[in-house]
Amino acid sequence: MAQQVQGVIAPGKNEPVRVETIVIPDPGPGEAVVKIQACGVCHTDLHYKQGGINDDFPFLLGHEAAGIVESVGEGVTDVEPGDFVVLNWRAVCGQCRACLRGRPWYCFNTHNARQKMTLLDGTELSPALGIGAFAEKTLVAAGQCTKVDPEVSPAVAGLLGCGVMAGIGAAINTGEVGRGDSVAVIGCGGVGDAAVVGARLAGAAKIIAVDIDDRKLDMAKKMGATHTVNSQATDPVEAIRSLTGGNGADVVIEAVGRPETYKQAFYARDLAGTVVLVGVPTPELQIELPMIDVFGRGGSLKSSWYGDCLPSRDFPMLIDLHQQGRIDLGAFVTETIGLGDIEQAFTRMHGGDVLRSVVVF
Repeated sequence: MAQQVQGVIAPGKNEPVRVETIVIPDPGPGEAVVKIQACGVCHTDLHYKQGGINDDFPFLLGHEAAGIVESVGEGVTDVEPGDFVVLNWRAVCGQCRACLRGRPWYCFNTHNARQKMTLLDGTELSPALGIGAFAEKTLVAAGQCTKVDPEVSPAVAGLLGCGVMAGIGAAINTGEVGRGDSVAVIGCGGVGDAAVVGARLAGAAKIIAVDIDDRKLDMAKKMGATHTVNSQATDPVEAIRSLTGGNGADVVIEAVGRPETYKQAFYARDLAGTVVLVGVPTPELQIELPMIDVFGRGGSLKSSWYGDCLPSRDFPMLIDLHQQGRIDLGAFVTETIGLGDIEQAFTRMHGGDVLRSVVVF
């Protein structure tokens, strides 16, 4: 029988979000209903609200979530009711050309629940990143549920569902940061700070954090940055080169998603170095670079989707590292809030006042 729960929707472009009654259908084949325990407020949710992703309003927002599997549909064998899971937005298919080549983190056919959640009047909702977890319960594809140790706090575990995984993975998986490397991270919000953590975990010798906000730079230093650069006061390209013997960093991670900061990343890397774009640009943004510079500097220009993660591999590993005290995922949780506080959380995020606000049910 379908259930009615409370959830937060974005009704239209730049309109304030509001709490509505959401209808959750019973799980069909390959689907699961998850009772949400915690969900982080991510910048991608703000992008949805602003119409920066697409215009399929109304959106059911929220995607950085952890909770308990309540029920599963026909054919589901990987999870069962009672499992504690982190939700992911790249449920791999196992059959596409990327999966069959042993690169499932590049899966070209990731899937979501087939059924739609709705408002009471039958209006179909578009769940953010195929999840929609600013709600007491949500319907997802069972492959979007990744089991982790239930001893970890849901507020901490849920952050692996997007931003923290994206940043750590940008350093470890996409950038392939190695022991002794120099790394620069441009943009020190939640994703950028997670990239700092990832670079430190990988054994980088020098980690240079770049931002225009001294508060964010202070936090990046606490997360493991060895040097900080305020790019409002100092040319970041020259500063990064100066800190790396005049050469540039081995890996530069751009966590903003803007043309100007991408150009900084491009010119701040060493010859044959790597640029990783993990900041999410809006559709209208474009970049122009001299082709001779692209050719002459060599190296790699990479985009990082979800930190090129494989949830079944990476989520449990990072939870284990957190529980061992090797990384502090709890440091990303600035505050816990209620379901009715999300609009204010967007304002605090935009102002740079928080790393993550987390809705706790």
